[in-house]
Amino acid sequence: MPEKDNNCLKDIGKTRPVLENITNKWSILILTVLCSEPCRFNEIRRRLGGITHKALADALKRLERNGLVTRQVLPTSPVSVEYSITPLAKSLQPPFVALANWALEFGPAMELAQAEYDRLHAGEISEQASPVS
Repeated sequence: MPEKDNNCLKDIGKTRPVLENITNKWSILILTVLCSEPCRFNEIRRRLGGITHKALADALKRLERNGLVTRQVLPTSPVSVEYSITPLAKSLQPPFVALANWALEFGPAMELAQAEYDRLHAGEISEQASPVS
């Protein structure tokens, strides 16, 4: 059987690192927060709820390194920092909006599928958890 020409996988060596940088656990959410307006660190943290200080700091550094976020030191006392998205990151807004809309529309269907899977496989899960004699 001839192999299908799959354009998404054709240049996986080029696309995988890019996708890993924009689809990690917090990047999409951080960029979504910054799409509406520049924010200070603690404001981003409050709006995300659940992200640790270290995870946010690491993610912002990664996003800055990838050219998706700019960091501006503000001349305040004490000194504060404001983050904003770059034009490159702004170009991600349409796919992020589409993904968020998909999540809103199909999230309930995924929850039902998960519950059904868990119901059907409940015995397997408890068998794996119990010690073997």
